[in-house]
Amino acid sequence: MKELSHIDEEGRARMVDVGAKTESQRTARAEGSIKMSAETLAAVERSAISKGDVLAAARIAGIMAAKKTAELIPLCHPLALTDAGVEFESDHALPGLRVTGWASSQGRTGVEMEALTAVAVALLTVYDMAKAMDRGMEISGVRLIEKRGGKSGDWKRE
Repeated sequence: MKELSHIDEEGRARMVDVGAKTESQRTARAEGSIKMSAETLAAVERSAISKGDVLAAARIAGIMAAKKTAELIPLCHPLALTDAGVEFESDHALPGLRVTGWASSQGRTGVEMEALTAVAVALLTVYDMAKAMDRGMEISGVRLIEKRGGKSGDWKRE
């Protein structure tokens, strides 16, 4: 079993020291989805939700969340992101939305958590803005798609 990097010799949580690591370009992409009624999806697509433009608000929320990941997730390093974004795709077969988020940085540690946080918060924002119409929405499948850079190299979900 691989040794846990966030636990010291005495079993206490700690932030990993990345000071000796080499800086490199780091990128990560994540995805997730939210299932909703066809009627709710149509209202989101038409910007007909009473709270406003769901996708615009969720996009901004996801980007803001990526930038604040270190404040939300214990032991994450604060990073200077060079890029972060969120995109939405309607999926009428679900019915619902598929969300992709990404983050990039030139640094000593990866940006997987920033991409995942962007997706999770974007999905939660969609739920919040549309819940008056559909409380039965279901968020699922938040996961890393790929990461690039760093000592461990590149990784892509099969």
